[in-house]
Amino acid sequence: MAVPILAYHQIAVPPSRKAPFRSMVVHPEAFRRQMEWLKKLGIQGVSLREAMPYIRGEKAGKVAAITFDDSYANVHENALPVLQEFGFTATNFVVANQIGGSNVWDVPLGVAQAPCMSVEQLKHWHSLGHEVGSHTLDHVRLPQLPMEEARRQITHSRELLEDLLDEGVSSFCFPYGDETPLDRVLAYEAGYSAATTTRRGRARPGDDPFGLPRATIRRNDSWLHFVKKCVVG
Repeated sequence: MAVPILAYHQIAVPPSRKAPFRSMVVHPEAFRRQMEWLKKLGIQGVSLREAMPYIRGEKAGKVAAITFDDSYANVHENALPVLQEFGFTATNFVVANQIGGSNVWDVPLGVAQAPCMSVEQLKHWHSLGHEVGSHTLDHVRLPQLPMEEARRQITHSRELLEDLLDEGVSSFCFPYGDETPLDRVLAYEAGYSAATTTRRGRARPGDDPFGLPRATIRRNDSWLHFVKKCVVG
């Protein structure tokens, strides 16, 4: 059975109309309505780690993996209470060198700075049963790096997060969705079990677990568009 993997970034009041990448900021009220729609459709929101048996075809049921890129503090503030309310879990892909920092990688694009989760917020997220995954050390475009630097970004970020949480980290997300077959191999060799891209679609048995597609959720998605992404991808 195909499984939608939903990709969010910030959950906050969107910036002004002219702000770059405004579409990546989903209003908290819209996020709550989307979680309500999952519930109405009989779809259980789960972390990527929990979704993998369904994606591999080992378990049956209606689930959607909920993922957040970049580990924004507003996800802890605005999304976490909603997830708890509906009994959903989710995966938070962390830029390891910016824990307690901000989205410095967006500066050249003119995107407003937003804080990333602190150590305390990440530990709280994890303590409630939500997954922490890696998004590299520095939110880099892996295909543009020498192989050994790409390996370091993929491997060392996992090690830092595991030391922080005292638990294994099994999920990885390629920044910008940029990846090559070599990058997938590096993620496998680093010890991850799965990695996500920005390729559109739903994940199915037989898919490369290190090239999983996702459905990006945007600020202006209507309820019908959201449901379509859950059902079609």
